Amino acid sequence: MRWLVLRAVGFVFIVIFLGILDEAQSLIGPRGLIPLSWFLEKNKEAFPGFLQAFIRAPGLFWLCTSASMITTIGALGLVSASALVLNLWPRVTLSICWLSLLSFVTAWGIFSGSQVDQLMLETALLCIPFAPNGIRPGLGENSPPRAIAVFMMRWLLFRVMFENGIVKLLSGEPRWLNFTAMDVLYETSPLPTVLGYHLHQMPHAFHVFEVLFTFAAELGAPLLAVFGGRRGRWIAFFTWTIFQLGIHLTNNFGWLNTASLGIGLLLIDDQMLAGIARRFSLRRLHVAFSPAIVTPDALSVTARRALNSALWLHFSLTIYFFVVLCRVPTDKAPLKWLQPLRTFIEPLRSSNAYTLYATLLPAHYGVEFLGSNDGGTTWRTYEYRYLPQREDRMSPFLAPRYARLEQTLQIEATRDTPSPLYKVVASHILQGDIAIIGLFKSNPFPDRPPRLLRLPGYKYNFTDYNLYQQTGRFWSKSYEGDYHPMMALNAQGQIESAETPADHIRLFAENGHASAQNQLADMYANGNGVARDRAKSLTWYRAAAFQGFTPAQFTLGLIYAEGDGVPKDEIEAFVWFELAARAGDVEAARNRTIARSHIGPIDIATAQAKIESLSRAITARTKKP
Repeated sequence: MRWLVLRAVGFVFIVIFLGILDEAQSLIGPRGLIPLSWFLEKNKEAFPGFLQAFIRAPGLFWLCTSASMITTIGALGLVSASALVLNLWPRVTLSICWLSLLSFVTAWGIFSGSQVDQLMLETALLCIPFAPNGIRPGLGENSPPRAIAVFMMRWLLFRVMFENGIVKLLSGEPRWLNFTAMDVLYETSPLPTVLGYHLHQMPHAFHVFEVLFTFAAELGAPLLAVFGGRRGRWIAFFTWTIFQLGIHLTNNFGWLNTASLGIGLLLIDDQMLAGIARRFSLRRLHVAFSPAIVTPDALSVTARRALNSALWLHFSLTIYFFVVLCRVPTDKAPLKWLQPLRTFIEPLRSSNAYTLYATLLPAHYGVEFLGSNDGGTTWRTYEYRYLPQREDRMSPFLAPRYARLEQTLQIEATRDTPSPLYKVVASHILQGDIAIIGLFKSNPFPDRPPRLLRLPGYKYNFTDYNLYQQTGRFWSKSYEGDYHPMMALNAQGQIESAETPADHIRLFAENGHASAQNQLADMYANGNGVARDRAKSLTWYRAAAFQGFTPAQFTLGLIYAEGDGVPKDEIEAFVWFELAARAGDVEAARNRTIARSHIGPIDIATAQAKIESLSRAITARTKKP
């Protein structure tokens, strides 16, 4: 059974490193969202001395932060994971997988906010002494695991099962206690599948059964595995497997459930398989599974003591984290001595507590990126590959793949305060960064990047089944306000945010929105929200007027007719009144007649020529895409 467990671990690592190679350059590359060089420099500034900085952020990227280094470590992990699947030098390949993943998880920062990475780091570390020795160990019958290594692997499985169950009872989340958790879990999970949508439609009694089955898998099964003998372990195995498969098919939690299925094989041992083979008269399989009594690899006294000490220390830390999970004070003996050690161990992320879905979100929230190149008149959406966005689309069956950027954005959208990650992504979009834009389903601005970017927030709810049948819509989507102020790229190539209403109007105006230009002109004319400035007011009125905005044309006519901040000019007044009148402005038509009476025939001809020229220019400008 150890052979199968290690192959499953290798398969998960292949998935992990394929995803890393796909997204790592965009996320932490030299031109990525959070460049490695910047991250490590911040660690140097935060801690005195290289050693302390390295302890707090361990990994291979201290050697080099180049794009080629990122690719090299990702490829090294992928090759090692493939070798592990092929059963080549498992202890060495597991060590490389652990170190490579640790390097990325350290560098990910905000992109490693869930427990998918931590589970695999701990699994890989404990699998090293659990794996057989040698370059080509076969089934490992000549290199059986030591009892303590088997115990630590099974202890890991027990914690993954039991801690996720006990925390649901201790967290105070009322929906787990009143059996309504599954009424909302599919709807509020980041990437529910179409199967999750259909299960959500089931009656409440079915969801009560799901909650009971969850507790059976996470609390009953691990206790049964410990105290129920081999028959209990068979029951625990099938309960755990069905439970994990159900989650895998209804939600997309990356490789979390795939890894849980893999280590769930530890519930079965070779004697249990041999018993099944004997019952069905499968003699060859019975012989193959019948364990031979072989002494574990010989180790020196020093090496054996070091291994035992390391594993028992790991065990002590997991007890410490479990006690913390249970909210027991840890500032007294016998756990007090572990507190300073925790500071050094935590950055390795290889000794963890597992607390998934201790609490449930109140609703499913999402944030979108909308761009505009015409001053905000029309907006185009950057469509996600997998996250819920269109009302008629569900997330595909993505697991065990983990779409790191999208799922991180979804996690960050649920925080109490706006995440800076959204602003960073938005700035790369405004700058036309193909590496970041390529992580979206498509680029709605293939010719040139948008000048304006909005980040509206939405609340998503599942539709009922009748509405789905009538319309094909899985989601109902309601606007909850802008998650972050509108952003724009100014003439100097700098990112600006519309932090105030005046900023909002100015950014629209600077990017060609005629109504905003007229409104900004009014603000400068009256000193409303900005310092009064007649020159700027005139500039923005003219900008709006040249786009055919009738109120601005009429206002320009009044300014020149009255000499308000400019020399009085009856010809200029007549020109703008005429253009506004042609657009149907009755007041402009009346003022045009008055202005015309003040100018002679020669000036009328000049004005008419100017009117026709302006009219053609305005028409050409307003017809531009």
